[in-house]
Amino acid sequence: MSTPGSFADTVKQQADIVRIVGDYVKLKKSGAQNFTGLCPFHTEKTPSFSVHATRQFYHCFGCGVSGDVFSFVQKVENITFPEAVRAIAEKLGIPVPRSASSMADGPGEAQEAKLRAALLDLHQRACSFFEAQLRAPEGAAAREYLAGRGLSQETISTFRIGFAPDSGFPLRDSLKKAFDEELLKASGLFSWKEADGQPRANGQKPTALYSKFRNRIMFPIANDAGKIIAFTGRALGTDDKAGPKYLNSPETAIYSKSRVLYNLDRAREAIRKLDYAILVEGQMDCIAVFAAGFHNVIASSGTAFTEAQVRLLARFSKKIVVNFDPDAAGAAAAERSLALLVGEDFEIKVLTLDAGLDPDLFLRKRGREAYADALKGSQKYFDYLIDRARATFAVKTPEGKVKAVNFLLPHIHRVPSRIARDELAKEMAQRLGIDSAVLMQDLRHAASTRSSTVKPPAEPPVTDAERILIRALAAGGQLDVEPGGNPASEPAEQLDFQRQVRYALTTERLHHGQAAESLLEALLAGGEEAADPIALPLSDSDRRLLASTLLREDEPLTPDLLEEALQALRRRHLERQRLQLRTQIAEAERKNDAQALARLMQEKVELDRALAIP
Repeated sequence: MSTPGSFADTVKQQADIVRIVGDYVKLKKSGAQNFTGLCPFHTEKTPSFSVHATRQFYHCFGCGVSGDVFSFVQKVENITFPEAVRAIAEKLGIPVPRSASSMADGPGEAQEAKLRAALLDLHQRACSFFEAQLRAPEGAAAREYLAGRGLSQETISTFRIGFAPDSGFPLRDSLKKAFDEELLKASGLFSWKEADGQPRANGQKPTALYSKFRNRIMFPIANDAGKIIAFTGRALGTDDKAGPKYLNSPETAIYSKSRVLYNLDRAREAIRKLDYAILVEGQMDCIAVFAAGFHNVIASSGTAFTEAQVRLLARFSKKIVVNFDPDAAGAAAAERSLALLVGEDFEIKVLTLDAGLDPDLFLRKRGREAYADALKGSQKYFDYLIDRARATFAVKTPEGKVKAVNFLLPHIHRVPSRIARDELAKEMAQRLGIDSAVLMQDLRHAASTRSSTVKPPAEPPVTDAERILIRALAAGGQLDVEPGGNPASEPAEQLDFQRQVRYALTTERLHHGQAAESLLEALLAGGEEAADPIALPLSDSDRRLLASTLLREDEPLTPDLLEEALQALRRRHLERQRLQLRTQIAEAERKNDAQALARLMQEKVELDRALAIP
């Protein structure tokens, strides 16, 4: 939470939440102040995610999440509060203070943010080291390899490709003056073993650090904000000592392989502009396609898609063309990668190149125009799957038909729309020459076990009067005036009226027993100057209620409207009192307590009279 006068508060005052959220979610204006889009935190087809431009907060009516610009970036990037403050400040060009603790909510969060910031700095310096090594005499073989793969100097510079020397110590020596041993170990760039020598003052034995990446071409991996967080090293040697052909950084405090898509930092704007992404399998394919001018290309780095990667890509487009290697392994990789995309309702096409040619080799042999033509001829995903089933299984035999159906049904089951599933099943039955009725029965039986989608949390059954008073208490003294109405819009007069609302609620206790009692109590406790009610310490249900109420400001707040709301609460208060009196009267009659009965009946007459007044 940002406190008044803090650096975070300064950033928040300058940040436009619509612009920041718009970098992650396609927003469309809906009404005077609201913008809507598909929620990045749960799967949905109909937009239920809203951003309020004036009040500077977001709320999803589907999954119930809400908050300010900092909580959004924290949640969508999976980072700490100070890292979110830093990220937004950098977007706005605001100089960031050196101390992470000046932005943190606590010492633990400050320490975590400090570690991640140091690791980002370390990786940036390591990348510069590898780039310099590629230009050095020791990098001659690496330069020759890259030239043989058709990479220009411009492309090498764009992707910051480098070289890790054969010795395990130059990288360590270049970094150890700026970073301590524990940070070098935490980076994932080094291995170590116990070294000879006396134990240190802390009792620990000395260790000898050496680079994990040796005699390798280095491809830096960045997050979607462009920060380098890891590396892939391609071995130049071919002997047993060279190790695996491709070596990746391990998971660290800044790198989680399942949450990163290679080249998304460069491709994101092109993906958003063209409204589709090209997905290839590895770094070299991605670099080759990008260098050919297709800037909307990303790579999965040889792994199947994860839910986090799917949601990351969905921020920019839900259309994708998959161009994996055309061999059997590549086809299998495509099917694994696309399983989640099908379930998330992506529009998928498959680009199949000539046998034996991956994207990189195809571009070198056939050229850019041939690749562009192949891209235009991409197949719809399920057409590709049916063709693959027909080529793999002997579909003219009963056994082959069964195998083909068993291969295709799991893919169709993942399609969210029942109508789309039915149409696909009919097409599949026709092209495989099988009874569509039997196939449809199997499909519907399997579909009945599909997991349900996210359901919105139940909101408290609040009344219109309660919602009006919530808006009034959250307005910070800014009441509206109807066009042509009495200009009771002077700030002092508005604030004076709001004080009357506060006085009525606190002295008459009108909000007690109401569905929104706890929220109204929190807003009263927040004071008249609570400019950011969303930042108040609220329960999740109260925060959802506040956010949904403020996003549905469909009529101006006026003194008359507020007075009607107060009168409605007074009436409900009297009705509850009358119900209590009826119980007390019945008890007095049972006990034959004439004195109490006479008193209670008189109170009932007065209540009935009060309730009869319109």
